[in-house]
Amino acid sequence: MRVFRDTRFSRDKTPYKTNIGIQFRHQLGKDVHAPGFYVHIASDECFFAVGCWRPASDALNGIRKLISEKPENWIAARDDKKFLAHWSLSGDSLTRPPRGYDVNHPLIVDLKRKDFIALSPLSSAEVTDKGWSNYPASALQRRFHS
Repeated sequence: MRVFRDTRFSRDKTPYKTNIGIQFRHQLGKDVHAPGFYVHIASDECFFAVGCWRPASDALNGIRKLISEKPENWIAARDDKKFLAHWSLSGDSLTRPPRGYDVNHPLIVDLKRKDFIALSPLSSAEVTDKGWSNYPASALQRRFHS
């Protein structure tokens, strides 16, 4: 993702972005909303992310439908101890239940999600280590298979 914008002719010289974002999408994904992996590097925060950020409405409705129809699968994945050891769910949520879902649904908090992403923090030491170029693949593998 682009870090700087062309500021040669602008009075505002602030950067377009103040972080480095690298996304590895699913092979069928054509845009930033496709499921995949993401590495975020900034002076104030670094992390890995996985999942679907702002999926298209069809995909979002499909995710919600699966959670509603097979809640035991979602709960098993969401509450897995190995997952929770490294990852935490994040992202934006609706303030009201999505259309067609009861406000009293036992998983309404999850059904209100607009993002289905999980974050795993990275320390500054990890990102600035000399072996960083080899780190992401091995670190992701540890975070998924520990």
